[in-house]
Amino acid sequence: MSQPDRQCIHLAFQAHATRGPDAVAIMAPGRAALTYGSLGRQIDQTAATLNALGVGRHDRVALVLPPGPEMALALIAVASTATCAPLNPILRADEFDFHLSTLNATALIVPAAMDGPIRAVAQRRRLPVLELLPLPAGPAGGFSLTGPERPPVPRANFAAPSDDIAFLLPTSGTTSRSKIVPLTHANIGVSARNICSALALGEDDRCLDVMPLFHVHGLMAILASLLAGASVVTPPEFDVTRFFGWIDECRPTWYTAVPAIHQAVLDTAASHTDVIARRPLRFIRSSSAALPPSLGTELERVFQTPVIEAYGMTEAAHQITSAPVPPKTRKPGSVGVAAGPDVAIMDEAGRLLRTGKTGEIVIRGAQVMPGYDGAPPTGPDAFTDGWLRTGDQGYLDADGFLFITGRLKEIINRGGEKVSPREIDDVLLDHPAVAQAVTFAVPHPTLGEDVMAAVVLRERASATETRLRRFAAERLAPFKVPGRIVIVDELPKGATGKVGRRAVAEALGSRTPSEIGAGIAPRTPM
Repeated sequence: MSQPDRQCIHLAFQAHATRGPDAVAIMAPGRAALTYGSLGRQIDQTAATLNALGVGRHDRVALVLPPGPEMALALIAVASTATCAPLNPILRADEFDFHLSTLNATALIVPAAMDGPIRAVAQRRRLPVLELLPLPAGPAGGFSLTGPERPPVPRANFAAPSDDIAFLLPTSGTTSRSKIVPLTHANIGVSARNICSALALGEDDRCLDVMPLFHVHGLMAILASLLAGASVVTPPEFDVTRFFGWIDECRPTWYTAVPAIHQAVLDTAASHTDVIARRPLRFIRSSSAALPPSLGTELERVFQTPVIEAYGMTEAAHQITSAPVPPKTRKPGSVGVAAGPDVAIMDEAGRLLRTGKTGEIVIRGAQVMPGYDGAPPTGPDAFTDGWLRTGDQGYLDADGFLFITGRLKEIINRGGEKVSPREIDDVLLDHPAVAQAVTFAVPHPTLGEDVMAAVVLRERASATETRLRRFAAERLAPFKVPGRIVIVDELPKGATGKVGRRAVAEALGSRTPSEIGAGIAPRTPM
């Protein structure tokens, strides 16, 4: 028998199903819990159905499902039988068409009751459509599958080699079009165990997973929890008005999210102090975007629990570094220590740099993808001497703590001076009136690029652009001070809840103050 993290992911759950078949595995608000025993049976039934419908090992099955326990279970069952490619269900027709083509999908799973552009795209591409029908009378996650008759394939034995691809996940990459990240069973298993170790997860833990399940963050929260023999709550799409109700009903010991979701939770926390006191969390986890220090501090004060920031990317099956769980030491401004792959810093010429030097963050290890799907396994856009280039800039201190200073492609070149947007974000977020801040580049006729920032103010707080620029000028070199700061009610967010600089720049960078709306202060007193 191979090592647990080298197996097909289904086999990794078998020990829990055998030892404690009645233990809770998957939960959802208002639903009966799914046990480990039922989880194993549902995976077996789904595999048999997929095989009978002509889907087997190496087939690429796209999933277009709403968030919830059925999607969680379908992710595991499909990946245990074939290759699973989850997609965001709100994509447009041309986006679905692009992804299905790039993925080379051989089948598609959609909800039986769902109608939308994906069905038309599948019909045009003559792609077999399998319909998922939830079983609301049973435990959370139960479903049946139906589809067109096709020649069956031999029954799977759940012994896929560790280098078989379990998941295909789109990521933004370095171009405007998504790249496809193939994650093997070994990648997934190693990463899940590293998350368990970093967070000291045990069978008594329960994760409230509010991240989209088509995203590696949400996916790995499920797999790490189940590998630990713990339980995971998979609610519908994140809704801050229902969040504390989920906490009260499902009693998680931790939840994981991106900073934008943490901010939304914090904004409503004052109305739910009774729930916070009644349902204490062991910790809160933040990943997939930079956590503003002020937000982390306020979360810890309100929830009276540590906030554990992790750094990750799809290409590494999510987690790369993690802040240690107390009582181990954490360092403000750091995303923690290596918690999986090897981490190093590399210069533009491909030379590894010594401690304290700033350069590109590079990684290597068993959880790192073998290479982008359809692309050579090595090349200037991916690996250098076996190290995967992350595209992020940072440095390691003498204790091995990683500090991220920015995204290389987001560095602003203002008249030859290099400006890190993240540094400007952190300064603006130190202002007591600022809740959110995003800095980005805008074209400038003589400097090439200028610095611009968009901020959202805290509730009942006030500030003007002039005051914010003055605040920044007291803390930054003159060339780093934003030439313009706009005050907006809300920042554009992506499908995973992340605030992307590119999206903000596209939405606000070329608009005049009058186009952005009220609340924008003049640049000068005149």
